[in-house]
Amino acid sequence: MSATEVVNRFGVWTLAKLVLALLVFLALHLARWPLLVLARLLEMGMSGVDRLVTAAVTSPPRPGEKWRDPLRHNT
Repeated sequence: MSATEVVNRFGVWTLAKLVLALLVFLALHLARWPLLVLARLLEMGMSGVDRLVTAAVTSPPRPGEKWRDPLRHNT
């Protein structure tokens, strides 16, 4: 069905509402992109910080430090 057939059958306002709905749909999806990019950047930053903290906490002892066994409670 072409645009002129829609106008003849349903009226101009129906065609205008359809076009408006499509434009709102497109605008919402375009507005989502910057938020997606921000979320990806935050995810990369958080995983980098997590990797650094994990490496710092689980690193082997330096030369001269004593390696201690973990505490065992009531075994």
